Amino acid sequence: MDSFSQQRSSDRQPVAAGRFYSASGETLGKDVAELFETCVKIPVPDGKVRAIISPHAGYVYSGKVAASAFSVIGRNTNYKNIFLIGSSHVMAFAGASPYNTGDFITPLGRAVVNREIANKLRENKLFSFPVDAHKQEHSLEVQVPFIQYWFSNEPELVPIILGTNKTEDIRKIAAILRPWFTPDNLFVISSDFSHYPKYETAYTVDRSTADAIVTGDPEKFLTTLRKNSQTDDPGLVTSMCGWTSGLLLLYLAEGNSNLQFRKIDYCNSGDSKFGDREGVVGYNAIGLFEKPISSNNKESLSDEISFTDKEKAGLISLARDNIKSLLYEGKRITVDKEKLPEIFHKPLGAFVTLKINGNLRGCIGRFVSSDPLYEVVLESSQSSAFDDPRFSRLTRDEFTKTDLEITVLGPMRKINNINEIELGRHGIYIKKDYQSGTMLPQVATENKWTVEQFLGYTSRDKAGIGWDGWKNADIFIYEGIVIEEEEK
Repeated sequence: MDSFSQQRSSDRQPVAAGRFYSASGETLGKDVAELFETCVKIPVPDGKVRAIISPHAGYVYSGKVAASAFSVIGRNTNYKNIFLIGSSHVMAFAGASPYNTGDFITPLGRAVVNREIANKLRENKLFSFPVDAHKQEHSLEVQVPFIQYWFSNEPELVPIILGTNKTEDIRKIAAILRPWFTPDNLFVISSDFSHYPKYETAYTVDRSTADAIVTGDPEKFLTTLRKNSQTDDPGLVTSMCGWTSGLLLLYLAEGNSNLQFRKIDYCNSGDSKFGDREGVVGYNAIGLFEKPISSNNKESLSDEISFTDKEKAGLISLARDNIKSLLYEGKRITVDKEKLPEIFHKPLGAFVTLKINGNLRGCIGRFVSSDPLYEVVLESSQSSAFDDPRFSRLTRDEFTKTDLEITVLGPMRKINNINEIELGRHGIYIKKDYQSGTMLPQVATENKWTVEQFLGYTSRDKAGIGWDGWKNADIFIYEGIVIEEEEK
């Protein structure tokens, strides 16, 4: 029996110490302190942090990104528990394994496990798999020293390893965990991103994966993973090693309009002095934050965000100039960020719509974004012109006849009564199982639809669940500020 063996009713001893981080408690404490001192820091948000995605490689490679993830949390924040979740690297099994036989031990000491919750979870068939899954698994252990160092009042842990890669099981696991997905608990998702592509490929793939996560849309995330797998780089074996854990978090947050994802930091192993750039591993830090609660739910988005005529024209110009540059020069325009208006730097979702003679010619965008508005408009203008699957790529001849429209979006909110829908003010998003679709606020008024027609057309033509499908689907509403192009 090897030295790393675990016995029943025993603590989980470290297996990554001396490999992923120092086995000396004194050295480890200094190393982690330095990582927090030198990491990228974004302002601590007004709302509570509900979850982070943090990498789990050797500290010399990913330690600063992991520290960035934890640093968005105030050190004095009180959580009852930290649900520490990772995807198995060493064995496959048909569910999840909570650790319930003892505490987690690292060179910094003992991290207490909440065995009451772990045992409660184990009553469910999907959580009944042996703790052997934790024996050699490094992904959870590597997070623990950051937790031990950072929190003034160290919460108890609920360590969970996922062994399944079936999306339907991940959704069921999320449903079981949802009663604990509250402001009292923090969820830490342990995952690296791309594995073994070239340095430049990693930056592209890891950004697209992170962008998909911050939309909050599980299906967009899964679609992006499939698209990434077709990347022309033979070294890429996965775009996120813990994708099942990331998907679990998306399922947990799905439909909660009071939560928003935000990118925090990124690097890959090629950025370390110890790494080469031929086969790298990517590391994203991403947070899930509560939004400050508005004192007046009836307050209009336009009361919170407004554009001057000059800013509206500037936003339209960004989209038009970008499409023109892609058509004639084969590349996006270069933007001087320092000269852009302040509102262009706000993290806002947006859709870019193209029309020719009043007929739709392309419409793609993002509901939510952790990127600044100007980047969303650049990305969405390109996608609407060249990547909308309903249309062929926009031609130069068509471009001269094309009118542009930009819809800047507020947050989505799930509703229980269709009487909450205000035509002209609200766009709707309908979701049932794995099918979903949306129509922007202006579509209903342009077509002079009733609320029932708005729901029916969106349900049938966008979500693909039939005219009456909305009646047993989840319905979300959102507001939009429509910016139209002046007549050319």
